[in-house]
Amino acid sequence: MTSTTPVSRRAFVVWFAGTMIYMMAILGRTSLGVAGVQAMEHFHIDASRLAVFTSVQVGVYALAQIPMGAAIDRFQPRLMLLVGAVIMAAGQLVLGLTTSYGVAIAARVLVGVGDASAFLSVMRLIPAWFPPRRAPLMSQLLASIGWGGQFLSAVPFLAYLEHAGWRSAFLALGVLGIGVAVVAALFIRNAPTTQATRTKLQLGTVVRQPVCWEGFFTHWVGLLPNLVFTLLWGVPLLTLGVGLSPQAAGRILVVGVCITIVVSPAHGMLSARLRQRRSLVTVALNACYFAALGVFFASPTPRGWLFAAAVTCLGFAIVPASNFGFDSVREQLAHRSLATGTGLANMGGFVAVMIAGQLMGLILDALAPDGHYTWAVFRVAWLAVFGTWAAGVIALLVVRRPRVQFVA
Repeated sequence: MTSTTPVSRRAFVVWFAGTMIYMMAILGRTSLGVAGVQAMEHFHIDASRLAVFTSVQVGVYALAQIPMGAAIDRFQPRLMLLVGAVIMAAGQLVLGLTTSYGVAIAARVLVGVGDASAFLSVMRLIPAWFPPRRAPLMSQLLASIGWGGQFLSAVPFLAYLEHAGWRSAFLALGVLGIGVAVVAALFIRNAPTTQATRTKLQLGTVVRQPVCWEGFFTHWVGLLPNLVFTLLWGVPLLTLGVGLSPQAAGRILVVGVCITIVVSPAHGMLSARLRQRRSLVTVALNACYFAALGVFFASPTPRGWLFAAAVTCLGFAIVPASNFGFDSVREQLAHRSLATGTGLANMGGFVAVMIAGQLMGLILDALAPDGHYTWAVFRVAWLAVFGTWAAGVIALLVVRRPRVQFVA
C-alpha cells in the first residue's frame, strides 16, 4: 500500500478484529501472572517451579517466533491466526482440567505456541491495509489496546478465579479462545485484493540483517522489566513483598494498562520522527525506569502502596518504546519476509524474560527455602532483572550500526 492510498472502512474492521485476537492472547499469556499464588497452592509447588511455567511458555513463544513468522509469510496471517487461536484455547482447557504439574507445563507450551501467531500476524496485516505514514501509529495502537488483555486478567479473570476456582477460570479462557478462532475466520482478510499467497523465504537473508538484531535487543531492553512484572513476579511482589491485597495489586495493574493505552499513540508519533535514534531513546527511557526501581528497592522496609503504584505505572508508560524496533524492521525489510523479520525482533524481550524470570525464582528459593518470600528477599532477587537488562543494553550498542537495506 502506498502513502496516497485511502484507508477503507474494511481496513479498520480487519485491524480491530486482529487487535481483539491479540488482546485475548495477552489475556492468556498474563493469566498465570495474576494467578501465581493460586498456582503454587493448586500444584503444590515452590517459586522456582512456578517460574518454570513462565520460562517454558515464554521460551516456547520466543523460539516459535521465527518459524511462526515464516509460516505467516508463506501461508498468510488469517490462517495462522485461526490455527494459533485453536492451539491456545486447547492449552487453556488442559490447564483448567489438570492437577498435574507436568501436564500443566505441557499446556503452557500450547499456550505459548498459539500466542506466537497473534502479534506477528496482525503486524503483517498492517502494511497490507494501511499506508506507511499510518503504520507506526496503528502498530502502537495494536500493542496498547492488545495489552488491555492485562486488564482482563488483572480484574475480571482474577475476580472470577477467586470466586469460582482454578478449574472454572481456565476453562472459561479456553471457551473464549474458541470464540477468538471464530472471529479470525469471519472478519480477517489478508489483503484488500487477492494475491499470490505462498512465497519461498530465504531465512538466512533475514537473519543477516542488522536491523533485525537491533530490533531484537531494542525489544529486550524495552520489554524486560514490565514483562517480568506482569507475567510472573509483579503480583507476588506487591502482595507478599509490599503487603497489598490481591485486589489492590490488580487495581494498580489496571491503572498501568490504562496509562499504556493513553501514551501509546504518542510513542507511535515519536517513533515516526526518531528513525535512526529509536533504539537509543528506548535505552534512555528504560534507564530512567531502572533508576526509579533502584530508589524503590533501596529502602530496607517495604515501600507504601503509593510508591509501588507510581513505579509500576512508570513502567507501563515506558513499555511501548519496546516496539520501536518493529517500525525499523518494517521500513527495511521486504513485505514478503516481514513476519519473519518481526518474529526475530520480537524474540528479544521474551528471551530476556525467560532468563531473568528463572533467575529470580532460583534466588527467591535460595534465600527463602521455606517459601516465605519477604520484601528483603525480593530486593535481592530483582537484581536478576537489573543484570539481564544491562546485558541487553551492551548487546544493543554492539549490534547498532548503519543498517543494510534488504532488497527483495
